[in-house]
Amino acid sequence: MTPASPTQNHNVQRSATEGFISIAALWILGALCLLSSIYAVYVINTASAFAVYDDHLKAEGLISAALELTAYQQQTESAQSRPTHGVFGFRMGQAKVDVQFSSEAARIDLNTAPKQLLSGLLATLGARPDNADVYADRIIGWRTPQQGDKDAEASAYRMAHLGYQPRFGKFPHPNELSLVRDLPTSLVERALPFLTVYSGRPQVNVIDAAPEVVASLPGMTQERLNAFLLQRKVSPENAKQLLPAEAQQYATLEASQTFRVKVRVNFDNSHIENAEVIILFFEEGDKPFAVLSWRDDTETIAGSTP
Repeated sequence: MTPASPTQNHNVQRSATEGFISIAALWILGALCLLSSIYAVYVINTASAFAVYDDHLKAEGLISAALELTAYQQQTESAQSRPTHGVFGFRMGQAKVDVQFSSEAARIDLNTAPKQLLSGLLATLGARPDNADVYADRIIGWRTPQQGDKDAEASAYRMAHLGYQPRFGKFPHPNELSLVRDLPTSLVERALPFLTVYSGRPQVNVIDAAPEVVASLPGMTQERLNAFLLQRKVSPENAKQLLPAEAQQYATLEASQTFRVKVRVNFDNSHIENAEVIILFFEEGDKPFAVLSWRDDTETIAGSTP
């Protein structure tokens, strides 16, 4: 066999080198394409995130505007004719805003309600009457200042090995009710929608209160409740007269200085944000209101229930 000439060997080496370079170039081009795709996805995701964040900032501004308008409605009316509840809406920019407000006095205040109201609510929500009385006593024991080192309530918590004692002060939030000794979790969950710590009143506003709250009043029967609710629709100002005598001292037609404002912001791009804000209304001064609580959430699917 004739040995390969130097020229042939050089051509073979050159072809192998060029093939290797071509393969390497293809790998580099493939890697660059992959990096480009990754970067494009990153840019799109970043842009989407900023768009959502931008909508959230806009929603906060619209919610603040809704609070301002709610306070304005209160300021423009006399004390006797101020609405204790209401609904309104407005459109601004690329969003429609729906607002619903009601006096916080429509709820039972954990810090000021008497035992009769607390017990009545728990019984209305399913607790046995005798258990409801015990639970109401424990709620009051939680919020009552400590009576020395031998406080019976503190001793009961130590004996139950709960790892904590009663607050011996005001509930800062209704959710703290779940810490009260031996209250069933399911009962607490059912009670929370009807409780507050912002009313500051021992009575409830029966014009705005939920039927469950009205049913908590002493002496209320199902028949009396139905009659009251019917009268409330027709002539709210006269409905209180249908309450039994023992319930009168726990009922009021007046609003508190605090209002619960529910705001729903519907953007034209289908982005929806909801907020539930509790404000303290000031009758005088430069500042119309103060925010006591602000809770919001975002709906990712247009038209879903908040």
